[in-house]
Amino acid sequence: MHIDKDLVAASATPLVLGILAEGESYGYAIAKRVAELSGGRMSWTDGMLYPLLHRLERNGLVEASWGRSGSGRRRKHYALTPAGHEALAERRRQWDVVAETLGEVWRTLSDVPAPQAGPATAGGTA
Repeated sequence: MHIDKDLVAASATPLVLGILAEGESYGYAIAKRVAELSGGRMSWTDGMLYPLLHRLERNGLVEASWGRSGSGRRRKHYALTPAGHEALAERRRQWDVVAETLGEVWRTLSDVPAPQAGPATAGGTA
């Protein structure tokens, strides 16, 4: 399934903040967690994830530190700051409003019959 770029962008910050609320992590593991949580329907590229992590770090929402993997490879680990926890709570409140509003729209649409596809008519008459 392809997910539109605008939906990916809108959900990226709350997803990363939420994943980091589970505990410190590094880029590849964050991308893997997104794929896992979405049942493989969302996959992030490095070109999308790392600029977001750097922006969150610049804005003081996450802090980065260098660590080593089990194989000894250096990795940059990210953790939520207190401001990041506050931002996550605010994003969650905002997202709840959006989700509730969309839910109302979807419920309204379920009451409206879907348009019937039929043969095209020339001149507007059948």
